[in-house]
Amino acid sequence: DEIPTVVGIFSAFGLVFSVSLFAWICCQRKSSKSNKTPPYKFVHVLKGVDIYPENLNSKKKFGADDKSEAKNKSVMPKNSLHLDLEKRDLNGNFPKTTPKIQSSPDLENLSPKHFAERKKDSVSPDSLKSITSLSSEDKQDKLGTLFFSLEYNFEKKAFVVNIKEARGLPAMDEQSMTSDPYIKMTILPEKKHKVKTRVLRKTLDPAFDETFTFYGIPYSQIQDLTLHFMILSFDRFSRDDVIGEVLLSLAGIELSEGRLLMDREIIKRNVRKSSGRGELLISLCYQSTTNTLTVVVLKARHLPKSDVSGLSDPYVKVNLYHAKKRISKKKTHVKKCTPNAVFNELFVFDIPCEGLDDISIEFLVLDSDRGSRNEVIGRLTLGSSAEGTGGEHWKEICEYPRRQIAKWHMLCDG
Repeated sequence: DEIPTVVGIFSAFGLVFSVSLFAWICCQRKSSKSNKTPPYKFVHVLKGVDIYPENLNSKKKFGADDKSEAKNKSVMPKNSLHLDLEKRDLNGNFPKTTPKIQSSPDLENLSPKHFAERKKDSVSPDSLKSITSLSSEDKQDKLGTLFFSLEYNFEKKAFVVNIKEARGLPAMDEQSMTSDPYIKMTILPEKKHKVKTRVLRKTLDPAFDETFTFYGIPYSQIQDLTLHFMILSFDRFSRDDVIGEVLLSLAGIELSEGRLLMDREIIKRNVRKSSGRGELLISLCYQSTTNTLTVVVLKARHLPKSDVSGLSDPYVKVNLYHAKKRISKKKTHVKKCTPNAVFNELFVFDIPCEGLDDISIEFLVLDSDRGSRNEVIGRLTLGSSAEGTGGEHWKEICEYPRRQIAKWHMLCDG
């Protein structure tokens, strides 16, 4: 009996000694391994970014003090590992960086005198003077200048427009004090030819230098055309901001002598109408499968002053008509004391007939007043028989069902 007991005791001591030895060896290996850890922190690997240890110049990359970190941040290169969430596009992806395009050499090498001699009657001395010498007050009111060139290719019977650059654009982003400009161009009056440039990020002097060639336009019809340039700033969170527009009638412009360099001052869009009853941003979507119409009243801006305090309390009343008979009505909440109201209210209407031929929608912007009858600030009608942007908006939702389309509309007198 004593022998098995002794054997058991020795076996227990041997097991404890083996476990202790194994634990000591593991600790030694762990400590030696920690000493060999390279002096850099772990960074999440991004696609296309090289962060291997041999590319780190010194230990100060990640282990510097606060002063050196602040200094490094101020001189951080463009290809650093800092993630700028504002650079994401609408889909949340990081867009490819495009090299900065310099101004066209044709424009840089041209003096104002050469511009005036080349363009003859296209630019007046007053416009050149306004470009070169502007006071601080004038610059606040100016929306910038658009530079472009026109040419006609007689061999290919093609009309060529080169959008070179824009200078002195206003900042549409109040935080960064920059804009993300791009240009839409339409040939009027038929509006068959519509093109747009790429978006240039964070600049007030974008250099596009993009050429658009329109084939099948006879030279005899050039005099009857009008070019409409719309300058916009891309907004990833909402509708793009309209900076301004340029309208150029080609009547009297001679293109037979070759390329013609031009520049025009950018003016405010519908500057005469915008000072009237204000504007309303509406989004529409027609569901052909369920035969429903989704209406979203988004925003109102530049509403006139109708209260004694100088501000109004606007709300929007929405009326749905079928064959000139009102079949449904909705209204938004009242926004207190503001000429620029944000509603963001959605209404769904059931359409009693197939298609939108006999359907129209009326928007009434009213000023809420408890003491008397609510005053109509402005009115807007959308439908197949509506004129201007109301008819264009209606045509688009009919051509593209199941797509939410938003547009700004001018309000008329109530």
